[in-house]
Amino acid sequence: GYYEVNEMKVYDLIVVGGGFSGVAAAIAAARQGMDVLLVEKGNCFGGAAVNCLVNPFMCYWTHDPKTKEKVYLSNGIFREILSELKAIGGLAENGCMFDEEYLKIVLQRMVLKEGISVLFHSYLTGVKMEDGLLKGIIVANKEGNQEYDARYFIDTTGDGDLAVLAGYPYQLGRPDDHLCQPMTLCFRVAGVDLEKFEKNRSKINPLYQQFQREGKIKNIREDVLIFHNMINGVLHFNSTRIVKKNPVNALEKTQAELEVREQVLELFNFLKENIDGFQNSQLLSTAMEIGVRESRMIQGEYVLTQEDLVSCTKFEDGVVCANYDIDIHNPEGSGTSHYYFPEGTWYTIPYRCLQPKNASNLLVAGRCISSTHEAQASYRIMPICCCLGEAAGAAIAVCGKKDSDVKNIDMPAYQSYLKEHGLII
Repeated sequence: GYYEVNEMKVYDLIVVGGGFSGVAAAIAAARQGMDVLLVEKGNCFGGAAVNCLVNPFMCYWTHDPKTKEKVYLSNGIFREILSELKAIGGLAENGCMFDEEYLKIVLQRMVLKEGISVLFHSYLTGVKMEDGLLKGIIVANKEGNQEYDARYFIDTTGDGDLAVLAGYPYQLGRPDDHLCQPMTLCFRVAGVDLEKFEKNRSKINPLYQQFQREGKIKNIREDVLIFHNMINGVLHFNSTRIVKKNPVNALEKTQAELEVREQVLELFNFLKENIDGFQNSQLLSTAMEIGVRESRMIQGEYVLTQEDLVSCTKFEDGVVCANYDIDIHNPEGSGTSHYYFPEGTWYTIPYRCLQPKNASNLLVAGRCISSTHEAQASYRIMPICCCLGEAAGAAIAVCGKKDSDVKNIDMPAYQSYLKEHGLII
């Protein structure tokens, strides 16, 4: 059970990072009989959804051009999470908006049901290597530094922390200047008169842009991005923007957090003072942590490119289907560029992108897999990251049964899992 975390034993698999990809990886491996330890720096599962208030889920389906029927591209454990959320009232009718408090409960129930060992409040600080092989991780927590060993590892930290500590190469942001997509602190405003807000919604962006030109708004984002929320009278804002700061540099991330909080107040005051419906509103909450769209991408056995995506490549070793638009928030300033996929089309992500170059017992999953800056802008969303996690967990389970390294996976056995669970259509 989850209370039996053991420093002395050697686990079959250690998963570092308890977001969507980490949870899915741990569950997929545990269901195939692996003894799994799941390590998380925070106090719950859910990653960006809970720590950074990232909401709603971006679109994870397409439509068959002939029949107009919905074709779900993110299946498997992700769809299970959705149905569990729905069952306890944590998912909106549209299947996109969700309540992160219910999500925390759903994810921990699913993890505990599989007998996975869980360690919260534990920050990855180092690794143990033997003859070039990853043998263990070192985490810092209330008890100081502790080491946990395993046969296999999955890095679902979002930033590729485990792979980087183990010495595997990576790229940061864009190749020419290493700038990453902007960071954003999401926040919520309560007490909004939603009827008046809807009537006045179209006035917000023109006035915001006028205030920007007049120097009254410092935030460089081009518009105010607002979503409805599960809670009546509450609006969700994904609208702050911090550029030219490195999300994996401790000092720069600190500066980003300090700067972005002022943007929250600036935006809130702008709405309260100028837009009908916000007169009695209150600033309800900001995320515990600034949201990171992009940081490190591991250099893997294959590097996924924008060309692969646009041509809807179906790889022989494809593990996940995806078609979320190539959604690049300008790393230098205002503006957001999009490339939308035609209805009924998608690309796949190859297994080789989950393999750090020359790794034998480590996979990565989530937004830090091997790709270019442009390709990462499409697959970085939570539904796809969840499926990447499941694909990684399933791969380790297949390898574990034959004690093989991740390069010599039994491909037929692996692909039958992927097809059976709808990860590959």
